[in-house]
Amino acid sequence: MNLFDFYHMQNSDKNAPLASRIRPSNLDEYVGQEHLMGEDKILHNLIKSGSIYSMILWGPPGTGKTTLASLISHMTESEFKQLSAVSSGVSDFRKIIAEAKKLLINTNRRTILFIDELHRWNKAQQDALLPFVEDGTIIFIGATTENPSFEVISPLLSRCRVFVLQPLSENELSKIIDRALNTLQLEVQNSSIHIDENAKKMLISLSNGDARIALNALELSLDYISDNTQKDSIVISLECMSEVLQHRSLRYDKNGDQHYDVISAFIKSVRGSDPDAAIYWLARLIESGEDPKFIARRLVILAAEDVGLADPNALSIAVSCQQAIHFIGMPEGRIPLAETTIYLANAEKSNSANIAINNAIEDVRNYGNESVPMHLRNSPTELMDSLGYGKGYKYSHDYPDHFVKQQFLPDAIINNQYYFPTSQGYEIEIFNRMKKRNGQDSS
Repeated sequence: MNLFDFYHMQNSDKNAPLASRIRPSNLDEYVGQEHLMGEDKILHNLIKSGSIYSMILWGPPGTGKTTLASLISHMTESEFKQLSAVSSGVSDFRKIIAEAKKLLINTNRRTILFIDELHRWNKAQQDALLPFVEDGTIIFIGATTENPSFEVISPLLSRCRVFVLQPLSENELSKIIDRALNTLQLEVQNSSIHIDENAKKMLISLSNGDARIALNALELSLDYISDNTQKDSIVISLECMSEVLQHRSLRYDKNGDQHYDVISAFIKSVRGSDPDAAIYWLARLIESGEDPKFIARRLVILAAEDVGLADPNALSIAVSCQQAIHFIGMPEGRIPLAETTIYLANAEKSNSANIAINNAIEDVRNYGNESVPMHLRNSPTELMDSLGYGKGYKYSHDYPDHFVKQQFLPDAIINNQYYFPTSQGYEIEIFNRMKKRNGQDSS
C-alpha cells in the first residue's frame, strides 16, 4: 500500500480535520498566546490550579480559541460540551443544561459549555445563559471574532473574564506546521512527508496568523499531490503550495473589527499625508472585497472634513471619484479611487470648516431661535415694509469690490467668530481677503 492509498484510507471515514487531530493535551504543547499561556501568565496559572471561571475568548480566526477551550476541559477533567451559535439554538442549550445538572448532582463533576461564534446568538439566546452561569451549573466559555463590548449582552459580559487572543506569529505557525507534519508522518508510518522550505515560508506568510488556514492547506496539498503523482515519499513543493493557496482571502469582516480597523488606518493615513500608506490600506480594502462606493463616500467626507478649504478642489475631485465608481464599476474603479487617495493624501490639510460649523451649532443650541435682524428679513408685502422688514439693508453689489460691512448675526452673538482660516494652502488667500474686508468702513 503506498502513501496515498494509506492517507485516503485513513481519511475515508471523514476523520476529524488535521486541526483537531493535533490539538494539545497539556499546557506545554499549546502554541501561541504567550501573554496568556506563558509560564506564570494568568490563564496558564488558572488552568494549572484548576480555578476556571466563565470566560470569553476574543480573537481572529485560527488563533486557538477552540483548542484552548478543549485544553481547559482536558486539564480540569471537566465534561466538554460544544455548540456552534451558527447552527444551535436554546433547545440544544437546554438539553446540555439538563445533562450538566445531572452530572453535577451524581458525580460532582463540572461541565464546560463552549459556544463558538458567540456573537451570532441574539440577546434572548444569550439571556438564557445567565442563570446557569450565575449558579455554577456550567462553566461557560464563549469564542468570538467580534468585539464583545458590542456583541455580548452586558449582564453576560459582567459575569465573564474576557481574554484577547492575538494572531499567531510566524515562529508559532512554524511550530504548528511541524507538529502537523509529525502527526501525518505517524499516520502513514513508514512513508515520509516533507515540506520544501520555500513552500513552508509561503504557507506561513499567506496564512496571515491563522493556523486553520495553514493546516487546511497542508491537507489540500496532500490531496493535490495524490491526484497528480504516485510516490511513497513526497515533498510538498513551492509549486504545489502555490497551486493550493492560489489567491488567499484576507481576514476581513465587513461588519466586524477588521472592517473598522482597516478603514480607520486608511483614513488616518490620508489625513496624515502619507500617500504610500494610504494606497496600501486602499489596496487592503479593495482586495478584501470592500464596497467601492463605501470607500468613495469616505473619501468625499475626508475631502470636506480634513482637506477642506486648504484645497477647495479636493471635494470636487472626491465627488467626481464617487460618480466615476457608479459609472464604471470595478475593477477599473480602483484607478479613480487610487487617484483620489493620492491627491487627498498630498493636499494641504485644514479642518477649519468642520470646526466652524460645530461652533455655530453649539451657539444655536445654547441661544435658541435668536431673532433675525430686521434689515435682513424678507419683505414681500406692504405690511412687512411698514413694520421695517428689510429696512436699511445694503446690497453688496452696489459697493466697491462688491462688499460692505453690516450686521449679519443676531444681536446676542453679534461679535462671535466661528471660522478661523488656517495658514494652509488656499486658506492663506481666504485669510488675506478677510483681513482686507475687516479693515474697510461700512460707508
